[in-house]
Amino acid sequence: MREHFLREFDQLWFDCLNGASRETGKLTPEGKPDPSVFSTEYNREGIRVGTAIALMVRKEQRQDKPMVRFRHFWGVNKPKDLVQSLNADRFNDAYAQCNPTFKNRYSFRFSEVEESYYEWLKLTEFCAISPSSGLMEKRGGALIDIDRDALEQRMRAYLDPELSWDDYAALNYGLVKLRASFQPKVVRRKALLQGQFLPERLVRYALRPFEVRWCYYTSVSGVWNTPCPSLWKQCWPGNSFLMTRPAGVASPEGCPFFFTRLLGDQDFLRGHAYYFPLQLMNGARLRPKEQLSLLDLLPEKLEVDRPFANLSEAARNYLAGLGFPNPDEDRETSGLIWMHSLAIGYSPAYLAENADGIRQDWPRIPLPDNRETLGASAQLGGQIAALLNTETPTAGITSGKISPEIRSLAVVSRVGDGNLNPDTEFAVTARWGYGGKNGITMPGKGKIAQRPYSPEERKAMGEATGQLGEDTRDVYLNDVAYWQNIPARVWDYTIGGYQVIKKWLSYREEDFLGRPLKVSEVQEVTNMARRIGAILLLEPELDANYEAVKRSPYQWKS
Repeated sequence: MREHFLREFDQLWFDCLNGASRETGKLTPEGKPDPSVFSTEYNREGIRVGTAIALMVRKEQRQDKPMVRFRHFWGVNKPKDLVQSLNADRFNDAYAQCNPTFKNRYSFRFSEVEESYYEWLKLTEFCAISPSSGLMEKRGGALIDIDRDALEQRMRAYLDPELSWDDYAALNYGLVKLRASFQPKVVRRKALLQGQFLPERLVRYALRPFEVRWCYYTSVSGVWNTPCPSLWKQCWPGNSFLMTRPAGVASPEGCPFFFTRLLGDQDFLRGHAYYFPLQLMNGARLRPKEQLSLLDLLPEKLEVDRPFANLSEAARNYLAGLGFPNPDEDRETSGLIWMHSLAIGYSPAYLAENADGIRQDWPRIPLPDNRETLGASAQLGGQIAALLNTETPTAGITSGKISPEIRSLAVVSRVGDGNLNPDTEFAVTARWGYGGKNGITMPGKGKIAQRPYSPEERKAMGEATGQLGEDTRDVYLNDVAYWQNIPARVWDYTIGGYQVIKKWLSYREEDFLGRPLKVSEVQEVTNMARRIGAILLLEPELDANYEAVKRSPYQWKS
């Protein structure tokens, strides 16, 4: 449609009035209220979607190239500001001139990116097989649970042929409600015909950043809303996935990358998460069409259940040119580009310089023109991967001798000092979550005490206080227990549109969880804060790495 407009019109003006509940949360970039332009005293919500006004002019004498102008209006006074802008003497000066092209999907928004950004390859151009979207449940959490035993009990009953439909429905386990296209009685009958409960299908599940639960996987049509069998088939021991999304929809989005070894959710990142397996296995794990597409890419016939690198011809030629061994025979080589991409993706400088381009499409990643820089970058990406992988302890961060600068982060404490009783004082009741529409849990305000660092904290953290935030927070479970010293930047840290720690807490409100937190869960917040703190402390190295890659970029041939 945008390309069509560019062909048919000579001058185009776009006034973006924002106010989108999903994209910006109805907040300005400064965090102030940004209601819908249709909000009134009697209808304060207005509408949920953002709004824009377009004026498009077609001249009798056509221009060689259309002129596109764009501007933003924010805040509660934008209707008045819009009207007043019509009286400006130099009307066009308020707009930014845009350059819609094929590379930026003909975007009508002003786009400012690093000079070479559109010369870099998209992440999707590095892989041999297109990435897979995550799973979508839409079954009210019946197939996903924090508690493994509770989920197993539900699924054993669901797949028990001795239980009639009426007996199963009486248990009210969740897969009995009519939802959109879900016909519970018909689907259960189909599931019973295709097999029994399989313990190996009860697996860890990446739901949100740092939010790992259990799920029961089955590809029986209709049980999951979207079962994504292609993702399940490549989720084998030893494999791992780089995650991102095709375009940004959240503001702030934070970092739009993640790393996991687990099966994962489509909404892991806002804008829908896509999973890039670092390696692939053949046999029944690949569809016939995918196998055909690999015939010219791989030197030998695919062997059944033998891993090979998920790398495109361009990626393979790049590695070969730098003298790396065959990525299908060398596992470390197969992950170099992906780990490098993770390091680049967590560089604040990369995200800031190329925010508009990253937002519009799949992220583009620069590659270095020498093996030393690539190896160093991949090693740095490996450190990020280890910090994101909550399933494995990280030495010096969550296990062993904890690094001094983060040891004092998120210490579990009691108001007025003293010991906490885990049986009675670990319930989350500070209103971190509340029920939304359709049973969705929404984040609440909770209880936070914002304060300066104490002298003891400053001494323990040293220079890290400058990197982790100007001040800190005490974050409360309830009126008695709290996590002491979660620095500002750790608390605010956002991945894929989700404020990590706050989102985790929203699911743990006692009203939803039905119990207090376990000691291990209270410790998990401490570990989460330390992992995030360690990522933030790596930022100078991540930025230096990005600058080194930009100084000697690989030049792709047209």
